[in-house]
Amino acid sequence: MDQIIEQVKKIYSLEDCTFTQVSGHEGGRNSIVIVSRNGDKQYVLRISDLGDRNENDYIAETEFVRFLAENGAPVADVIPSVKGNLVECMEADGNEVYVSLFAYAKGVLLADNGYRYREGASLNEYFYNTGKALGAIHRLSKEYKPVHSRADYFDKYNMTYINSLIPDEYDELKKAIASRFVEFQKIPKEKNCYGIVHFDYSDGNYHIDMDTGAITVFDFDNCMNCWYMFDLANLWIHNEGWTRQEADSDKRMALMQHCFEIQLQGYKTETDITEEMLEKLPLFIDMVLIENIVDEFECCKREGEELDYEDIEDAAECLIESIPYAGF
Repeated sequence: MDQIIEQVKKIYSLEDCTFTQVSGHEGGRNSIVIVSRNGDKQYVLRISDLGDRNENDYIAETEFVRFLAENGAPVADVIPSVKGNLVECMEADGNEVYVSLFAYAKGVLLADNGYRYREGASLNEYFYNTGKALGAIHRLSKEYKPVHSRADYFDKYNMTYINSLIPDEYDELKKAIASRFVEFQKIPKEKNCYGIVHFDYSDGNYHIDMDTGAITVFDFDNCMNCWYMFDLANLWIHNEGWTRQEADSDKRMALMQHCFEIQLQGYKTETDITEEMLEKLPLFIDMVLIENIVDEFECCKREGEELDYEDIEDAAECLIESIPYAGF
């Protein structure tokens, strides 16, 4: 790490800054370092060395983030190196390492605030703002003309990859995933419903300004060409944390829908989503469940660990037994 930091100081003219590495989280793909100048100005340095992505992938991501920031989306902008590059490739211990520097998103993670929203404000404001921020990203995505391209959904999510990743002992699960892929292939891919999406839009990937409620989104590392409904379905699922205390299943489902309706209100102030697509919400929720399952298997493979089936049991059951709305 020290070897990389010394190179970064020169490449980004950060010689007078302090560097503090952030503890990694389960499933994390990158090393994150907080860069501070004079105890005030902060940046986020991302160091990627897994080797599962190439330079084009990182350039395509950062070009998209730069486009969003320049056009007013609430995202943490990417900061060019002294050479004007959004991504820098360097060598450390004989391996290629890709680094990018980002502005520090104003505010805090909801988790770091004890999952308490800002004092004196309604949670409805929070739901509305999460939808509005996502809508702004999708609105600009519909206008975006990439120079470098990110992957398409089916480039990764196909049965060739699933069969190579998931052991045969999970045959029922693989059959369930295969059946969903058939349904996904039938969904239209027009410009108004398909483009670059965040693909991991959740409260772990945006900061909230607790003075104003404004949201700043970051970590586009997983962005890809997919249906905009994927991000909305992911938003729907993450409302679970606000409804889990309700024991009655019908009331819990009603609360999930209530949160989502407010998010849609915010979303629609920025861009449209057709009723035809919204009617497919259960199918897109299944798409999110598949992504979550694939991520668990990938994490175990990277760490050389055996999968704990309990980590995917609920999602797998929903897919195998065709239980809609993730069982809520």
